[in-house]
Amino acid sequence: MSTMRRSGGSRRGAATALAASGGAVALALASLAILPAAAAPARAARPAASIPTPPKDPAVAKLVPAAIAKKGSVIVAMDATYPPDEFVASDGHTIIGMDADFNAALGAVMGVPWKGTNATFDTIIPGLIDGKFDVGNSSFTVTAAREQKVSFVSYFQAGEGYYVNSSSSLKLNGLSSLCGKTVSVESGTTEQTDAQTENKTCKSKHKAGVTVLSFSDQNQANLAVSSGRAQLGFSDSQVAGYIVSQSHGQFKLDGAPFGVAPYGFAIPKGSGLAAATLAAVKDLMKDGIYKKILDKWGVQAGAISNPAVNPKVS
Repeated sequence: MSTMRRSGGSRRGAATALAASGGAVALALASLAILPAAAAPARAARPAASIPTPPKDPAVAKLVPAAIAKKGSVIVAMDATYPPDEFVASDGHTIIGMDADFNAALGAVMGVPWKGTNATFDTIIPGLIDGKFDVGNSSFTVTAAREQKVSFVSYFQAGEGYYVNSSSSLKLNGLSSLCGKTVSVESGTTEQTDAQTENKTCKSKHKAGVTVLSFSDQNQANLAVSSGRAQLGFSDSQVAGYIVSQSHGQFKLDGAPFGVAPYGFAIPKGSGLAAATLAAVKDLMKDGIYKKILDKWGVQAGAISNPAVNPKVS
């Protein structure tokens, strides 16, 4: 299967059983777009745990490209509609989540702040290529196709998972169970690519195809499921778990996570920033900050011990 969760373009798998627009969509995120329109939105709470700020590492700072050091910041594109990895806080503008905490920690180690900015997911890699962003940090699954466009520094691993309305009688098990179903996905994700590919596979086996409903952000994808327009939602497994945990019983997980693959920080080829980023990730692993970030967001099952530049993937 193709690797990413967030794929194709994806992002955003089985880390635990358990991207972006402007203010309006960010605020909608708080309720995960799963409550009835008349209901008051219940915003997702920020975990109480705080992450210590690591010290600057002079050896890592020396690896930062001169152009980045001179500019004084690393511009990091994030589609902040993908909790618990990246989403907007109750103040309506602050990006929080696992990846936001990595931004803060990596910037501290490098001595150059990583500044997150909201961007719709499928615009991030083109923006990196065009020089609009320095890094894409938005639950990018590393894929061979993506590695042809940008470089990656791996830091996490995840799989894919399904979520359905709590009243659903579906019994899902892997991609083959999508035949004959209507599935909701975020545009530009691996899940979108995998569902579209499975549609062809189903038809080649003379089975009913897959109806794939694609949406510009995860909130709209969730709404398609809660409204009954789609029979199931398809996202990275830890994200599916978070959606379920915040749904007040409206959603449940269906089937076991599958297709585990690495996440990576996406970096323009030739920018020189990959080496500094890899060194900084290793620093965070060595001093325990890496584990603290994953523990804070309940995604410690996705920890890796061997970060790499452009890890080999299928």
